[in-house]
Amino acid sequence: MIWLSASWIVRPSTYGMAHPPKTSSFLSRHSEPSNPARQGFWLRDPVEVARDLIGWEVLVNGVGGRIVETEAYHQEDPASHSFSGPTPRNRVMFGPPAHVYVYRSYGIHWCMNFVCGEAGEGAAVLIRALEPTHGLQVMAERRGLAEPRALCSGPGKLCQALGVTREHDGLSLEHAPFELREGSAAGIAVGPRIGITKAAEKPWRFGEAGSRFVSRPFPSAPRAAPAGSRRTRP
Repeated sequence: MIWLSASWIVRPSTYGMAHPPKTSSFLSRHSEPSNPARQGFWLRDPVEVARDLIGWEVLVNGVGGRIVETEAYHQEDPASHSFSGPTPRNRVMFGPPAHVYVYRSYGIHWCMNFVCGEAGEGAAVLIRALEPTHGLQVMAERRGLAEPRALCSGPGKLCQALGVTREHDGLSLEHAPFELREGSAAGIAVGPRIGITKAAEKPWRFGEAGSRFVSRPFPSAPRAAPAGSRRTRP
């Protein structure tokens, strides 16, 4: 069964299914294989991965929190950095999955993405917001404020709070300084992506339903079924 939203199909989670990876000439900064137990999670469509990452926890040098907001991007998407093909800036998006793609937005803020799909696909998930759980004092010092709700409520804010910079571009999510812990969300909100002018109508932004830590409130509807659910939307 499938869940329909606008012109896009969001399928139930396929995490755990076997997907043989393609080879790639991309040389990551951690060339050893990623966690084989999670390989199937990353070798999927970015829309599925973006939805299923909600509720997971990401730490950088022990500082971080629960992922409460994401956006999906892929090479056939005109809003994606990978739309025009590989460049020195976006080459990590075309590399192996489970790696970090970091870029600077508007020449000011760093943004962190998790590469997914098979090598060469140019797919990634932008991490838009976290609910802080570890190292709040460190985050507060880096951000210059103490309100937990404002520490990681945006892609640039969370990178500043976690200390993520261009130096993290190309690193594996399965090795230090990153730590990724699986989790879940009671419900998942769906809406259009933020801050883009192309393909802005696509419902490829996901968040934890009811979370006060997201960067911007979601519309009251629609809501996707939690990962693994068999519920469908007419």
